[in-house]
Amino acid sequence: MTQSVRYDGDVYVLVKESAESSLVRNPDTGEETYVPNDELEALDSPALETRAAAVPESVRAVLRVAHDDRSLGLLLDLHENGPRPVRDMLTDYSFCESDLLGLLTECRAAGVVEEATVAGEPGYGLTSTGDRGVAKLLNPR
Repeated sequence: MTQSVRYDGDVYVLVKESAESSLVRNPDTGEETYVPNDELEALDSPALETRAAAVPESVRAVLRVAHDDRSLGLLLDLHENGPRPVRDMLTDYSFCESDLLGLLTECRAAGVVEEATVAGEPGYGLTSTGDRGVAKLLNPR
């Protein structure tokens, strides 16, 4: 079982351990190095969560709610076109009202969508986190 460790103030993934030293991997760069065991601090965070931290939080927030093409498409549309009135969303998207509002609720809970007033009507738009996450997916560099 891999685990997360702290060495010299940074968090690493423990790759393998021997009697006196351990091979650790930097989750951001993938660089591996051997360090003395007595300088490692075991952490409670699972190694897979440590590895996931290499992806910007805004992208991870988008990925948590974009579980299919329709939900990803909704986020892309809001990114490209800005906030939309709910009435227009129901007309333009192939969602029934309960499915659309369910998805928007998930997106709000994830912090990527927020309520907005658009042309005097209730609507939704991306939060700054959602906008950054979608932009990073579209242009990863």
